[in-house]
Amino acid sequence: MNLNSRNTILFISLSVILVLAFFLQLLLGSVKIPFQDVIAILTQKTATNETWQNIILESRLPGALAALLAGAGLSISGLQMQTLFRNPVADPYVLGISAGAGLGVAIYILAASAFGISPDVHLLSGWGIILAASCGAVLIFLINFIISFKLNDVVAILIIGLMIGGGIIALIEILQSFSSNEALKNYVLWTFGSFKYVDNVQVVYLAIIVIVAALLSFFLSKPLNLMLLGDTYATSSGLNIRTAKIMTVLCTSILAGSITAFCGPIGFVGLAVPHVARSIFKTADHKILTPACAVTGAIICCLCNILASAPGSNYVLPVNAITSLLGAPVVVWIILKQRKI
Repeated sequence: MNLNSRNTILFISLSVILVLAFFLQLLLGSVKIPFQDVIAILTQKTATNETWQNIILESRLPGALAALLAGAGLSISGLQMQTLFRNPVADPYVLGISAGAGLGVAIYILAASAFGISPDVHLLSGWGIILAASCGAVLIFLINFIISFKLNDVVAILIIGLMIGGGIIALIEILQSFSSNEALKNYVLWTFGSFKYVDNVQVVYLAIIVIVAALLSFFLSKPLNLMLLGDTYATSSGLNIRTAKIMTVLCTSILAGSITAFCGPIGFVGLAVPHVARSIFKTADHKILTPACAVTGAIICCLCNILASAPGSNYVLPVNAITSLLGAPVVVWIILKQRKI
């Protein structure tokens, strides 16, 4: 079997798994809905229970789409960061984008609480949370963009990004010390990450942003392949290194910032999935790895969303806890593989 045939079979297999995982999100949850009723609701036939219809169309469907989009977007951006910094443990949040979004939400919830203001954070699903997180993410993106434009040293960019993230976390901790218990609870709930708070309107905006950025990522495949071989070789091959790096930072910032704004911080997916995709497809070619990461990440986030919904119970688990439990062993495996233990 040649390489192209093998990759085709793998993509088809992963696509089938993704469809099954996506549908399971609609079928499983705290409320048991029969298979035939789920199909009837999706095909716009008359449902036997109006409550079930609302659960599927207003909650589970947009949540399932958000999980798919978040998994794909974070995995692609994680791949780009690992290539840009030539660091196997880089992730989409290494530039401080998630910390920036967190600062925006902290100001919206915690700072407002400190001044006696109670913003509407009902179920953390309001546009106020999304706009606050987006503003914070955009601010950090602009800082990163300026730094990327001024510097041509990826190590310096990485270190500055880490320092920015550390400084923002310190500011958030200061805000927490002046906030009410209710505000702290709301902020902590946001940091858990969740797909269930994304509604039908919001998921459309998220889809547009992620799809556009994902297409841009695919067109960056050739520059990323050249950057793997080193700046000297890439420059001699006619690549404008500075432009390529700025576009990579732009793309990653859009993906990580938008997903964090809509779904909260989702850890480990962007770090672990690129390694999973490399091990499955056994290639370093970004023309293959980019869509491979998108499909694999979407599957993993869909499965994590199912586990987080704790089917058959009234509990809802933090998505971040599930992704960490799945992602942490992958990080350990990376380290052991590098050390050849």
